Amino acid sequence: MPAFNQALPEFDRLNTQVLGISVDSVPCNTAWEESLGHLNYPLLSDFWPHGKVAESYGVLRAEGIAERAVIGIDKSGTIRYIDVHNIAEVPEPAPIVKSFESWAK
Repeated sequence: MPAFNQALPEFDRLNTQVLGISVDSVPCNTAWEESLGHLNYPLLSDFWPHGKVAESYGVLRAEGIAERAVIGIDKSGTIRYIDVHNIAEVPEPAPIVKSFESWAK
């Protein structure tokens, strides 16, 4: 999501890696990324086994699509933040950065 491109300096300041993960295939993800212009963070495919990562974080719907979710994991692997958004809603990075500031350094 392009808004996260603009917020990358804030995430870098917090020593935080931003990743996008989609249950779509690599070619589909590539086409989507190209339609956006370009993302400056990795976009990963959770296509096979379909949705395994989304399922492990509890954000895979029964019909096989993932919720639009932001998940923060600290350096020890502990989930510190989960925010699930309406699939049509693009989350704003500023509140996420603010939440991450308390633990991500």
